[in-house]
Formats: sequence, C-alpha cells, structure tokens
Amino acid sequence: MIRLTVDDVPVEVAEGSSVLAAARAAGTGLPGLCFDERLSPQGSCRICLVSVHGGRPVTSCTTPAREGMAVRTDDPRAAGAARLALELLVSEQPERAFRIPAERSELVRACQHFGVTVSQFQGAGHDRGVDHSHPYVKLDRDLCIACGRCVRICAEVQGSFALSLAGRGFDTVVVAGTGQQWLSSPCVACGGCVDTCPTGALAEPGLLDPAPIDHNTTTTCGYCGVGCSLRVHLRGGPGRSGGPDAEQRVAAITPVHGAPVNRGHACVKGRFAHAYTRAADRLDTPLVREAGRGSPLRPASWAEALGVVAAKLTAVRDRYGGEAIGLISSARATNEENYLAQKFARTVLRSNNVDNCSRLCHSPSAAGLTASFGMAGGTNPFDDLDRADCILVAGANPTEAHPVVGARIKQRVLDGARLVVVDPRRIDLVGFADVHVPARPGSNVAVFNGIARALLDGGHVDRSFVRDRASGFDRLAELLRDYPLDRAAGLADVDPGTLAEAARLYGTARRPAIVYGLGITEHAHGTDGVRTLANLAILKGAVGTPDGCGVLTLRGQNNVQGASDMGALPDLLPGYQPVADPRVRARFSRAWGAELPDRPGLRILEMFDAATTGRLRALYVIGEDIAQTDPDSRRVQAALAACDLVVCHDLFLSRTAEQADVVLPALSFLEKDGTFVNFERRVQRVHPALPPPGEARSDFEILHLLGAAMGIDLGCPTPADALAECASLTPTFAGISHGRLDREGPLHWPCRAPDRPGEARLYLDGFATPDGRAALAARPYLPPGEEPDPAFPFVLVTGRRLPHYNSGSMTRRTPNLELSPREVLDLHPDDATRLGLADGDLVEVASRRARVTFPVRVTDTVAPGQVFTTFAFPDRATNALTSDCADASTGCPEYKVTAVALHPG
Repeated sequence: MIRLTVDDVPVEVAEGSSVLAAARAAGTGLPGLCFDERLSPQGSCRICLVSVHGGRPVTSCTTPAREGMAVRTDDPRAAGAARLALELLVSEQPERAFRIPAERSELVRACQHFGVTVSQFQGAGHDRGVDHSHPYVKLDRDLCIACGRCVRICAEVQGSFALSLAGRGFDTVVVAGTGQQWLSSPCVACGGCVDTCPTGALAEPGLLDPAPIDHNTTTTCGYCGVGCSLRVHLRGGPGRSGGPDAEQRVAAITPVHGAPVNRGHACVKGRFAHAYTRAADRLDTPLVREAGRGSPLRPASWAEALGVVAAKLTAVRDRYGGEAIGLISSARATNEENYLAQKFARTVLRSNNVDNCSRLCHSPSAAGLTASFGMAGGTNPFDDLDRADCILVAGANPTEAHPVVGARIKQRVLDGARLVVVDPRRIDLVGFADVHVPARPGSNVAVFNGIARALLDGGHVDRSFVRDRASGFDRLAELLRDYPLDRAAGLADVDPGTLAEAARLYGTARRPAIVYGLGITEHAHGTDGVRTLANLAILKGAVGTPDGCGVLTLRGQNNVQGASDMGALPDLLPGYQPVADPRVRARFSRAWGAELPDRPGLRILEMFDAATTGRLRALYVIGEDIAQTDPDSRRVQAALAACDLVVCHDLFLSRTAEQADVVLPALSFLEKDGTFVNFERRVQRVHPALPPPGEARSDFEILHLLGAAMGIDLGCPTPADALAECASLTPTFAGISHGRLDREGPLHWPCRAPDRPGEARLYLDGFATPDGRAALAARPYLPPGEEPDPAFPFVLVTGRRLPHYNSGSMTRRTPNLELSPREVLDLHPDDATRLGLADGDLVEVASRRARVTFPVRVTDTVAPGQVFTTFAFPDRATNALTSDCADASTGCPEYKVTAVALHPG
C-alpha cells in the first residue's frame, strides 16, 4: 500500500493507483470528466487538476500516487485552472444539459463542485441535432464534450471499435461507424458508451425521463451463463413517483461497477432487454383445459389449477407408478427452485425421471470434466484469463452468446495474448485471432488429437506434470500415432500448417487457457470432444497449478451449472452424488423423510421415447419450451400429445404451453429470490426487483403449493432454507448460505465449510478423480451421427445471434426485435450464386425429418457447403430439422450437425 495525504487527510491506496483515486478515497469528490476507472487515463478534460508538494498543477488521473505525496485539491492555481476549463466546456452546452438530474450527469456534479453557474465564455450555440434511430442508444450531439470516454470504452472494454470522434474544435462529436445512423452502425449495444457518458449526450430511453429513480436493486443477470451483476433502477410503486397507484416498472438496468465477474460491463440483453417483464401477453393467471386437448385453455383460480394437477398426478402415480411421470426442470430457475423440483420429483412423485436442459447442451461437459479432473465444472476462475498468454477458443462464439467474455478475450488479445479459434464459422473473434482452424462440423476429436500429437512431436509436453499428476499417457501416446497432422487435418478439412501453428502457439505458451462452448458438446461424440480437449491442458500441465489457466466452459443459460449442481438429474442427487449409491440414498431419505427410488431415471430424450410408447403418462415442464428448443421437434410434439397430462410453468404461452393441459404463470429472474451459479462455479445472489405480475408465482412457491395439494410438506419454506438444506447434504456447498453471500459476496464451489473460502482454482492439491490424477483419454475420431450425402449435401449448424437468447421468448418481446426482426439462414456467397439466391430470397431447407423455409442472408462467415441459423423465432421451426442423434455417454443431442438440402423458392 502507498501512504500519502490529500488536503492533509492521510490516505492509503494500492500500488498503481492514481492521485485521483487517492483524492476520491479521501472523500474530496474531485471530478474528472474524461476519467472512468475502467479505462486508461487520458487527462484531457483538465478538470481534475491538483498540486503535489505545492508544485504546478497536474492532472490527478494520469499522475501515479507515490509514497509520502502531499496532494492539494484546493490549491488556488489548480482549482482556478480547472474551473476555467470547466467554464469553457459549459459555454458550449445548451441549457437543457443542466436540467439533467445531478445523479445522472457528471458535468452537473462538476459544476456543483466548483460552484459554476455561469460561464465567462461565449459559446457557439450549436444545433447539431439528435440521433434516436437506435432503440437503446440515444445521441444528443449538442451535449457531447468530446471527452472520448465512449470511444475508449468501445475500444478498450468492448473491443468493437465502433465509435470515433469527428469534427474539429468545439464541433467535435462522437459518431458511430462511418457517421451513419446509429442503428445501422457496427454498434453492438453493450451500453458501455451510455454508461460512461458524463453529460447525457449518450443516454437510454428510461433515463431520458428526468423523473427520479425510486428504488434500486442489485441482482444477477438471468440471460447467459456469465453471471453479470446488474443494478435495476425502478420507478413507481405505492407513494412513489407517478402517483400513489403508479405501477412499479424498470426505468433502466446498469452494470455494477467493480462487480467481480463483469467489472461494470454488460451486453444488449442484460443491459437493455427487460421490456418482456411488462409484455401484454405475459401470463398472470393459471390456465386449464375444460375437456381434453381439443378444448381451449381458459383462466382458472390457483385452487382449481392446483387441484387438477394434484388429482391427475396422483392418479398416474398410483396407477402406473412414479416412473410413469417425468419432470423437466429449468436452467433459468434458481438453485433453490431446482433443488426443490428434484426433491418434489423424488419424494412426492416417487420418480427419478427428473432432468434439466443442461442435458441438451453441457451434459458432456459434466461427464467429460468429471472423468478428466474429478468435478463437473470449469477448472479456473474467469479472472485467470487476465494472466493467460494464449487463449484457445473452441466451439464457442462468445462475442454473441457470452458478450462480456468475448469482450474480455478481446482485451487480452489487445494486451498481447495470442488467440487460437477453432470453429467452422468465421466468427467475430477470428478477426482478432492469430490462427483460425475452420474445422468441419463433427471433427473436434480429430482436431484435438492432431494438436495433442503435435504437442508430443514438438516437445511441448510437461513431462514431469504428466509423470507425477496424470494417468493414461501411454495409451494416449499409442492412439496419437494414428493422428499425424496430415491425417488429423484431412479429417477436419483444414490446412495441416494451420493446425501445426495452433499447436505451436498453445504449446509454447507459459499460461495457456482453454475456453469452449456448445460447438464441442452438442455432438454425437460430445463427451469425447471434451475429454480430448481436456487432454491438451493436461499435457501442458496447464491445470491444477498456480500458473495454469485451465479449462473454462461457457454455459449457455444463466443457471445451467446450478441446475445440475442441485441434482435436477436422473442419476445424480445434489452435488453430483449418485442416486444408485445406497449410502447416499439413505442419507437423503433420512433428511427428506421419504424413501427414494433406487434406480436412475430417464433423460429428457428418453422421456419423449417413453411417452410415445406409453411408458410415460405425465410430463411436468418448468420454464422450458421443449416444443421449440429440443431437437426433432415433431418427435417432441408427438410425445406431448401422447401424455395423459402435461403441466407447464412459463412466462408466456409458449409452443409447449399451447399443448399443455395446465399452464401455471411463473416469475422472471427480475422477480425472484435465490441464487444462480455461473460458468466458473461462482454462486451469486438473485434479488427480486419487481413485484409479481397479477397472480403469477415463483416456481419455488408453485412447487410448495402443489406438494401441499398432494399431501406432502416439502419443508424448507424459503429459498434461504432450501439452500441451507442443500448445504447440509452436499459437501461441496457446505459453506454457502444466503446470509454468507449477502455479507461476503459471491463464493465459488466447492466451499466446504462456513469458515472456509470457496475454491476458485481447482486441483492445486490433487485432482478429484479416484486415483488423484488427471485422466488422459485415448479417444479415436468417429464420424458424426448424421453426415451429408448427394440428397442432403449441406450441413446445418445451429447457434445464437447477439440480440436474441435461446427460444427468444424474452428478447422477442423487447426492442431487441428491432435489431434482429426475423430469423435468416446464413449461406456462403459461392453457394448462393450456384443456387441463384440473393439476400432476402426464400429457400426451403429440407432434412431427413422436415422442411422449413427461411429468408437467406448471404455471408462469408459460413463455409461453402455449410449453413447456419438459430431457433429464436417460432415461425421458423429450426428444430423440426435437427438431428435426433445424441451423445452415447450423456444423451446430449447433435444440434451442430444436420444434413440438409436447399431448394430455392
């Protein structure tokens, strides 16, 4: 620490801090209009001037704090010069700049600090107009002071380089792209420019309204698995602005500065896409069918709806047994809700047929990482990317699916880290990469075996680590004899030199990191893909060591990690404890006061098969639109039609809810209390910001009410009680509670006792495998479950686009729809020319299961012979096309390889 004085007040600040940081730590409130703690200092506004040891004025934001400094913020020369600089800025501002509330304008606060009410300078009287073309980013050019913060945050934090300053002198103003309308610019709407703007020149709709903010709530984002900390700003409510009966509503959502995961950054979804909470078609009362699937759903009371569900579930259970009921829990639900859901299934329904959507995305991660290292989660914290000198991104498109992670990777590359991207598409990160390996979909195992062989041949294996801390090396080395670079590259359809360079960069790095996503897991051999990718970290000794940056797995939804951690799985209880183990089962049975079924239950896809053959008679679905998002959706619809009872919790009348017998209105993450676990195993609090709409209730409360209607008290009456009960039964969560999280902040699991910290970096003292060693896996390349042929010559790959999330049920009910109003099929220009197709033309996509028509987008981001789309729009039934092939180890579907034919309309 550095000790100094500011205006005679002793201050201690960390090494590397600026004098401005010291001044603010001393409570001076010294302004700095070009300064943002997330950015490199610039010192251009001259508002933060101070004197040091009585010397000439210096910009405090660019002056490093030194031991023994005597800083004066009230030095007449410094304060006078700063005031003049401020008056010069003020002279160019219109009067409306000072009507902005002080809490939203650093310029107004600076004027208050220096007592500036008028300027001695005469301004030019600009009238440069506004640009309100974008749904979220609103530009008032006359309020721009050309501080450059928006330009720098776009470059330094987001890595988009979409903004610049144009003009001369006081006519300088921020522009997006080449000066076109903001909506048509390269802006990705992360909100960083709005968040950092000191004057209100860049603002968002909810904060253009000068009405005060009545309440603020800090919570964790409920979109992707990054787990950003957000502050929800609310207006309305009893006795608040807008009158005594004003509805409480979200005015804005902003990232929490200094938050451990996102560090004050966010994306277009978490930052702006909240209008769905007040959508006109939001469900706010239960719905039941009067008489069978042919009759319409009608509103009902909670008592009636729960009575119907309780009676029918009881009848199915008592007649056919608990194995005739399936429950699909939700990766969007909290940990506490998933814990209660699996407890409800096992104690009330008497069934282990419980699963969650991680089955369809990251079940190969859980299986593969457990087999390789011992635990079903990533090995290292997100912060370790800050130390990585080479990042291997495989099967992930983080700038669109996990934008805060994508931005952090760009920051590391801009700071000098090397980047290798393994992906069939030319994703955004390819523009920052040293090497792009455009591997053919389905060839991951060949690619990673080829890189492993090159590590061996190039002398890049940490022999001592492998000897002392790994097993299976000899078997792997024998297998790798069949994967010289030429053969591996041929299987992946890439240049051998490209694969060799990827191996060299990863192999010569001192602190390499691996970041991967669904492009590795959603394959017929997804678990093999995870194992062979993990091999690279083991061979390098880059996991389980202080310097190793390990393997990070990007989870698709907000609580994919937590849903499985909580035991919403057919074969595993909370904490990945096997249900087939009599000792484990006995411990849970004693705690829950009920005998648990002893055989593992059905996975999701097995539930569908069981329904169509009459073995599964009832399906209970929490927060998942399986009719839209699960593969081979016609098979899903047939399964739903075959069930005697389908119950659905949801925010909206989804495709699944449309086929249900009872629909129960649930709450969004902005209305819930509980916790989520993010992609790096960090457990974080979720706080309710909004009241429930109408009669909607949380999944937690619904399960309690239904349990009571079926004559069972589920215990743990509050979410805090549920997490406490889980901690008492699950060693990896033993030290985690709501109270501790509220006092100390987020904790990584495992956290083994209330007085012990969470373990952010795993395996420093040994791996959690049976023999304590990291297990190398000798896995041969096997072809994908479905391959193209002359009748179906193209390969369809599915994924996400930046503005939309999963099924699109939330984002399509926000202005994100203006950013991406419809689904399209990405097609390479060569293929488009050959088929006579242009942008916007319709093309019929036919697979071996269905035919679906899409508008075409011609782009070279896809390779010839490949096409790409998402399933965010229900009018384009993408998953009617997708393959029913699945990973043999886990049952994860092969979303990433579907053979299709294209027929121009």
